[in-house]
Order: sequence, then C-alpha cells, then structure tokens
Amino acid sequence: MDQKLQAVIDGLASNGFVVIPQWLDDELRDALRGELLVRREELTRAGIGREGDHQQRLEVRNDNTLWLDGLSLQQQRYLALMDELRLAFNRSLFLGLNDYECHFAHYPKGHFYQKHLDAFRGRSNRVVSAVTYLNAWWPAGAGGELALYDSHDQLLGKVDPAPGTLVCFLSEEFPHEVLPAGDDRYSIAGWFRRDAHPLA
Repeated sequence: MDQKLQAVIDGLASNGFVVIPQWLDDELRDALRGELLVRREELTRAGIGREGDHQQRLEVRNDNTLWLDGLSLQQQRYLALMDELRLAFNRSLFLGLNDYECHFAHYPKGHFYQKHLDAFRGRSNRVVSAVTYLNAWWPAGAGGELALYDSHDQLLGKVDPAPGTLVCFLSEEFPHEVLPAGDDRYSIAGWFRRDAHPLA
C-alpha cells in the first residue's frame, strides 16, 4: 500500500484522527484552488443541519461552499484519490464505506465555524470526515486552524491549514471548530459514508 495511504489508516486506527502534511501534490492543489477561484460566484453561504432541518445561522458558521460535481479533470483526479482512500479504509478497517461527498469551502478573513460534530451517534451515515487544504501558503499566526476536541471537551490539538494537508477523523467522535481565519482560507471538506440502513 502507498505510504501516505498507510499513514492515514494507521493514524485513524490508533487515534481516531490523523494529519498528513502534503497529501496533495502542488499541481493538483493549485488546479483545485484555481477552479474554486474561477467559480467563486457560484459559492453559497453554508448552513447547519440537513434536509428539513437545514438553516443558515451566521453566528455558528459563515463560510461559503460549492459541492463538487466531478465534471472537471482536477475534480476527477481528486475524487479518484479519495475513492482509493475509501477502499483502503474498507480493506484495512472494515468500515463498509460506500460513498464520499465533498464541497469546496472558502472562509474569508474573519470567518469561522463554531464547535460541532459532523455526525451524531446512530443518527447519521457519515463515518469519517476529511478536510484537504488548498491554500498556496499559510503564514504563521494567520488563524483558521481546525481545532479538535475529545468527548470530554478537552482540546487535542490545532491543525494549521497548510498547503495540501489532509485531516481525517471519525465523524461521531470528535467535536471540532474552524477558528477565525486571518486570510482567505480554501479547502475541500468531505465525508466518507455508508448506508444508514444496511441490509442484514
């Protein structure tokens, strides 16, 4: 297995979360960020909750998002990379993942997402959350970190949105937040999922 894939598997198995610097090569990172910038007018203000519970609450989150549709070459390359990771999760950790969904995310200067869980136990089909950073650079002290907490609300660490970094964590286990960004912060946020009601 590829070294980077193995590092993700090992980290998730050991700790429930893992940070992999330079997961994306520069070329693919820049192509994805370039598409995001070109399509910036298509991004919409993100909300919280799903389906009938979906609502915009700017005091909770105020980033802008655009779901990937797989139509561009760079999206296809990225989605193929994440599907390879999905298959590796299934082979090594027996997670039964059958889907991956993701969106571009842009946090303008000063924008944030307060502490939340991506999935509530037994009430979601999201299993593993994944964030990939598309910034070309990120200066020290510029904020925008992903802060991860344990189930007792103790801070586990903060991840800088450094170029090409991948963060994966178990969706039901780790409350997290995006701290206010000191510059434009670009990423892809996604979730590996399984059927909510798998066949017996």
